[in-house]
Amino acid sequence: MSSVDGLQLAIDLATRQRDEAGKVMAQCQRAHHGAQAQRLDLDRYANDTAQRWSVSAHSVVVPDLMRSHYQFMGRLQSAIELQDQVAADLLVQLEAARRALLEAELRVASLKRVLMRKRALALKLQDQRDQKQLDEFAAMRHRSNAQSRDIKETQ
Repeated sequence: MSSVDGLQLAIDLATRQRDEAGKVMAQCQRAHHGAQAQRLDLDRYANDTAQRWSVSAHSVVVPDLMRSHYQFMGRLQSAIELQDQVAADLLVQLEAARRALLEAELRVASLKRVLMRKRALALKLQDQRDQKQLDEFAAMRHRSNAQSRDIKETQ
């Protein structure tokens, strides 16, 4: 296996790894967006519940009902805080996935640059070999012509 073949194999592997990192990042983005949407839904629900409570608070409220409402709102606030933490954790994972994708993209790009340089060097070396052969052929031809002239002149 030539070094160019080895590099192409490395590029193929790095490309697959980059594609997989892209999929992971997309999954992380979807999860983070979902967590943010759920957080907004919880927040809206809490606001709606608080508004309904404030409207009904003008009527006579039983203490047990008031205590249940405050307990429910406390639990709802805990759920919102928990969802905030989930979204923050998913954001950390998303940033890690972005970094992994960037590193994978840089790896693919650097391997492709190395491959291009190797191919360019191989072409340059081939051109030099071809030029050397042409020069040798021209020199042999020149010597042959010179010898033919010398033979003709001596005759």
